Amino acid sequence: MMAVSGEQALDGERMFRMPSFLLKLTRVVLSHKLWAVFFLIFVFISFTYHKLYWGIWEDSENRFPTHGLSAESSCAHYVPSPLSTVGGPSPSAGNVFFVETSQQTAPSYLFSCSVESAARTHPASRVVVLMRGLDKKNTSLPKHWAFSLLSCFPNVEIRPLDLTELFSGTPLAQWYLQPQRHLEPHFFPVLSDACRIVLMWKFGGIYLDTDFIVLKNLQNLTNALGIQDHDVLNGAFLSFKPKHKFMELCIQDFVEDYNGWIWGHQGPELLSRVFKKWCSIRTIRSMSCQGVNALPPEAVYPVPWQDWKKLFEAVNASEFHKLLKNTYAVHIWNKLSHGTKLEIPSQALLAQLYSQFCPATYAKMKQDSEQLSRRAV
Repeated sequence: MMAVSGEQALDGERMFRMPSFLLKLTRVVLSHKLWAVFFLIFVFISFTYHKLYWGIWEDSENRFPTHGLSAESSCAHYVPSPLSTVGGPSPSAGNVFFVETSQQTAPSYLFSCSVESAARTHPASRVVVLMRGLDKKNTSLPKHWAFSLLSCFPNVEIRPLDLTELFSGTPLAQWYLQPQRHLEPHFFPVLSDACRIVLMWKFGGIYLDTDFIVLKNLQNLTNALGIQDHDVLNGAFLSFKPKHKFMELCIQDFVEDYNGWIWGHQGPELLSRVFKKWCSIRTIRSMSCQGVNALPPEAVYPVPWQDWKKLFEAVNASEFHKLLKNTYAVHIWNKLSHGTKLEIPSQALLAQLYSQFCPATYAKMKQDSEQLSRRAV
């Protein structure tokens, strides 16, 4: 016979114990007609079902945990402006994906701004942040201000990145399992290149690098990618329907023409190669070809990588509006710009982007800047 612990017995007693109102109801109905007894039985069965149902539901939630934060974070402190997320995310709206392929779990200001700006401009979409450094067994996120801030957005989901699971069922599964890959000089960028094309092929939606600031909703840019500069497409932004043939060809090219030792060969050069074959062209220009759209540079790369320092130069309101008139998102070129100091507050283009499109992150930046100034005095 199986032994029953005291706690289990107590749980059972609580589950099936009649509340006082049912006992009183029993005394009343026993003195009335027989039909009332049947009513009492119905109430008792409904009560028992309710307890069992919610007990099972709570147990299932505990059995399948998700990464989350405790309630100790103050959303009122981190998110000063109202959020346009009425109704919550809709499953029918395409997901917005961010991927962090390194092991780092201390997001930068720019990382936080990228996710926040996407969450604000896509209130009906799930903004999914996949991070390789998160522990799949630990259900809580690391204690960091960025995670606390982003948890205030109901459409943001931060999850561990399981590369084996992501690549399963694709030609990249075997590629990833080869141990020599991890010794290549550009392994993390190449890994990121692999993740984005597989995400687009498997799930569809929108992919963004974590150094984008999103200005407008991107959902109407379907089966699209942006021209970085003359004759080069960049995969920092991708928007495709699931199982699209173009993404399938990108996966095939990734494996068949693989070279992880050349910077960009698996990224911008791959997308450019495939697009030229797709359209039977020699030079890439802004165009729509067989349902795939090559967007002009101003759409998502309004500041060319060669001119990245302009992000730190002051611009007036008129220049700011003119520069971003036809722009959906701004790529910050973090690989080049990450070591440059940004004055907060200032009229620098990047500071104005932070202020307008990720105000919660900007408030944190301003708070930290003020604290550093006080310490320096």
